[in-house]
Amino acid sequence: MSRLRTGLFAAALAAFPLLTVSTISAQAQDTLRIGMESGPTSLDPHYASIITNIAFSRHVFQPLMEQDARQVLRPAIAKAWRAVDDLTWEIALDPAARFHDGTPVTAEDVAFTLSRAGDVPNSPSSFRVYTRPISAVEAVDAATVRIRTSAPTPLLPNYLSLVMIVSKKHGEGATTNDYNSGKAMIGTGPYRHVSWQPGSPVVMERNPDFHGKAPAFARVEFRPLANAGSRVAALNAGDVDLIEIVPPDQYAKFQKNEQFSVAESPSNRLLFLTLHSDRENSPHIRGRDGSVIPNPLRDARVRKALSMAINREAITTRTLQGQGKPAGDLGPEGYFGASPDMVPEPFNLEGARKLLAEAGYTNGFSVQLNGPNDRFVNDEQVVQAIAQMWTRAGLQTTVETRPRGVWLSEAAQLKYSVNFAGFSPNPEVLGMLETQIHTWDTKLGLGTANRGRFSNPEIDAIIQRARQTMDNAEREKLTQQATRMAIRDQTALIPLYFAVNTWAMKKGLSYEARTDEMTLATSVSRAP
Repeated sequence: MSRLRTGLFAAALAAFPLLTVSTISAQAQDTLRIGMESGPTSLDPHYASIITNIAFSRHVFQPLMEQDARQVLRPAIAKAWRAVDDLTWEIALDPAARFHDGTPVTAEDVAFTLSRAGDVPNSPSSFRVYTRPISAVEAVDAATVRIRTSAPTPLLPNYLSLVMIVSKKHGEGATTNDYNSGKAMIGTGPYRHVSWQPGSPVVMERNPDFHGKAPAFARVEFRPLANAGSRVAALNAGDVDLIEIVPPDQYAKFQKNEQFSVAESPSNRLLFLTLHSDRENSPHIRGRDGSVIPNPLRDARVRKALSMAINREAITTRTLQGQGKPAGDLGPEGYFGASPDMVPEPFNLEGARKLLAEAGYTNGFSVQLNGPNDRFVNDEQVVQAIAQMWTRAGLQTTVETRPRGVWLSEAAQLKYSVNFAGFSPNPEVLGMLETQIHTWDTKLGLGTANRGRFSNPEIDAIIQRARQTMDNAEREKLTQQATRMAIRDQTALIPLYFAVNTWAMKKGLSYEARTDEMTLATSVSRAP
């Protein structure tokens, strides 16, 4: 009997290595490893309305309607939607959409989600901006939802495309920690949650019962690699299969190397300068002798001069090596609400000096330019380049950059006079007007990212009309009017350039480049 057991054990032991090697090989071939600039700050799909978190959420959860690679709305959990009247939207749910536990999505799940999304404790960037217009959510039947708004809200479907639907069964009473631990991570998305710890990879496995197109890979690992050089090295070494946000010089190398392929897309992200035009004295502006002076940024001529003194073409071609497109509008060409006549401000150094002199600053003044040093591609170099241009215009310019966490906090506290920033609006230029240009107003939920505190009642009135105008043509006309007044006439902020989104990957893969900067495993396919 002892000999029999020994023989069986030996046979099993001999077979085990072959099975393990075969299994590991198969898993490796069906696992996609993505090098990300950063991981999520939380797995709670409603914790923070930031593009990175939303991108991760889109794997496990789905919104009612989602944005494709060009940010055009398409069905997700909803199979159809329509405006019944100016204050009512009706949404038909796809009966095939089911949560990972097999239960169908109902109108109750939608109502629960829209109630929860804007009310998550300690949210650093609330989804309330998207749910605020909703006054009531009604279930016509189990598969039909009627949403009523307090005012006409033409962008409601766009807002809803950023709000992930969660299960009432698993989400009722669930905290952000319950999502982070995986306990409440029950969605309808193409992947199921496997594991995550802050600073560690996010691991997911394909949902075999997904009601949409099945993703190409059975398993995906999102590996946080904050340093761009580390992402490049990981791809070169074969430690990851795809990376995002490729440094300009390395992008050119990958483009020429037959062992790799690349993808790029114009972005809707505008990089711009906020100008502190509210307070009488601005924290980082002084006379050339260091004396306190009235804030020159309150004068539209000074703001215009600062814009004219920037050579956008030099920034995009030299500093960014092509990973940027000069901007004169709040949205890129073809974006709803963009104006063909809103071209980039021509570089005019002499004109800038004349305007400064006309405003009473013949000898310029002292200004500190702030920005991040790890948030955007070559961000610190861009800030330095602008400072040099302003110095040539007669200003005494210094630079101070910060890591993104400190920078975001200080910008929110209005500690900067001039700040290098970026923003991606919901797919209409109106999204920029609402958040960056409108007067800061907590009651209306407008001007929420207006760090320069620019304020113009006439422009505010047009923005408020536009955001309640259901007719597309009229809304676009109002959007363009407000933008011309804000940028061309007032220089409420200084548009610099639109980013270019980039990805690099090993040979044999392809990526559907996106305007919204999201890196999605569902956008990766095996090259034919």
